[in-house]
Amino acid sequence: MSDLPRSLVTVGAGQAAVAAVRLLRRRGFDGRVTVLSDELHAPYQRPPLSKEFLRGETEPEDLTLLDEAWCADNDVELRLGVRAESVAAGVVRLIDGSELTTDAILLATGVSARRLPGVGGDRVVYLRTLDDAARLRGMLSAAERIAVVGGGLIGSEVASAARESGIAVTVLEAGTLPLISQLGPEMAGFYAGLHRQHGVDLRCGQEIGAVDETAGGVVVRTAAGDVEADLVVVAVGAVPNDEIARVSGIPVDPVRGGIVVDDGCRTAVPGVFAAGDVASRAVGDRFVRVEHVDNATTQGTAVAKALIGKPAGPADEVPWFWSDQYELGLQFVGRPRPGAEIVVRGSVDDRDFTAFYLADGCVHAAFAVDRGGDVPAAKQLIASGLPVSPAALADDDTDLFDLLDTISA
Repeated sequence: MSDLPRSLVTVGAGQAAVAAVRLLRRRGFDGRVTVLSDELHAPYQRPPLSKEFLRGETEPEDLTLLDEAWCADNDVELRLGVRAESVAAGVVRLIDGSELTTDAILLATGVSARRLPGVGGDRVVYLRTLDDAARLRGMLSAAERIAVVGGGLIGSEVASAARESGIAVTVLEAGTLPLISQLGPEMAGFYAGLHRQHGVDLRCGQEIGAVDETAGGVVVRTAAGDVEADLVVVAVGAVPNDEIARVSGIPVDPVRGGIVVDDGCRTAVPGVFAAGDVASRAVGDRFVRVEHVDNATTQGTAVAKALIGKPAGPADEVPWFWSDQYELGLQFVGRPRPGAEIVVRGSVDDRDFTAFYLADGCVHAAFAVDRGGDVPAAKQLIASGLPVSPAALADDDTDLFDLLDTISA
């Protein structure tokens, strides 16, 4: 036990860092814990920023993950508005030139919104932080029409929230359909239809030339024509905040970015871990980086267990995301294979279904619309790797857990 670390500094204060810190204190870790955040807000949840918060259903205090009272009660030093510049084994260097010594370091720096070159200004919003969301919420209250660049989850959630407020929305998507790489053409077609049925002017195959501000709004220039709006939200993905690793000589994924870690979230530097959206795990000859709160929680927990000498268990390689749009709960789990057979359980027309993606007779992914109860079984079906009857999957009278027991017998 004497070889275990007695202190931790987290660089970043998001879901992964909070999961690690909370578990450490719950498990009796009584060493020094310091949480560094480059924001001035107490650590907060990000998923609601483009959903409940944008719709005005929650306020900043409702999003808090780690407040000052909990930190005081649990002897956690929370330092806000502090940016780290680099790390080395046992040392965190801050941009003011000072240093923190520690046994263990967790890099949980997350991601930043991907920027379009030359696109910015008073009427352009990139959504990633609480300040971004608060600014956008204020702007939406006075808007009559908006343009959204990007039809992924963030862009779609913004479009949904705006339409529910009666705002005219044009979504400009570069792909042939929104989320086609995740959902495949059939379900991406459903997804596109969902937005169009709610009044979104969804335009696919769009290439953005420029965004120009005018006296009364903004104009988005595309090869297919101009789109005028009161403001534009750019939601074209995210980039990992891995600069601290690059400066510190810690390996990163050379293709997609992200700090390279092993199954235990360890980097190449002893005592330095990385977790959450910024962590890129080596799987065979490729790297996997998952941007989701569920993965951040899992990895933060794994780091905490490593620090107290407990096994973290096998890494969860099944990606999962959820979204709330137009009062529908959408969930997707797994990785569909090209040419997968889609088996639908429920009714697509009624927007009450789960689409299972099968390849070689096995379930590899599932897309659930207002069927959250199917998702836990879908995860287990995917993890089992066992062939399953398409007819049984499609039969609403078949209990999915009973089906799982049957194929596992």
